[in-house]
Amino acid sequence: MQNLTNKYRPCVGLMIVNKHGNIFTGQRLGYASEAWQMPQGGIEKGEEPLIAAFRELEEETSITKGEVELLAISKTWLTYELPRDLVPKLWNGLFKGQTQKWYLMRFIGQDTNINLSTETPEFSSWRWSSRKQLIDSIVPFKRKLYISILDEFGAYL
Repeated sequence: MQNLTNKYRPCVGLMIVNKHGNIFTGQRLGYASEAWQMPQGGIEKGEEPLIAAFRELEEETSITKGEVELLAISKTWLTYELPRDLVPKLWNGLFKGQTQKWYLMRFIGQDTNINLSTETPEFSSWRWSSRKQLIDSIVPFKRKLYISILDEFGAYL
């Protein structure tokens, strides 16, 4: 196995909530397991994290900046590590995990505006999840991070 790097990929994570306090989750495309997650993605070189958050949101869900209200930003960067067997399969093996700045946004658009058939689709389906559904359906290696961000943003939910 190749030598593992100590680097974490810089990313953003997005917790999108509707007026009922439910959380947008998408089922990952092309995974054998039922891997549901919140939108997330890499920060491009020189890109501000908030700009990356709006870009990733639209790229993954077709939700535009005008269809959300920014409610909160995580106080710190949250980190998770990939299982060792996944490291060589993702991002050319350059990163052992991700460090993420999280954004909480309220969706003020219409559900019919959400479209997963984007230029590079990442999700096969989506739903509005309760906190319990979110934690129960996330891959185990991200569970601790998801619990942390739910705790931090809990007052808004």
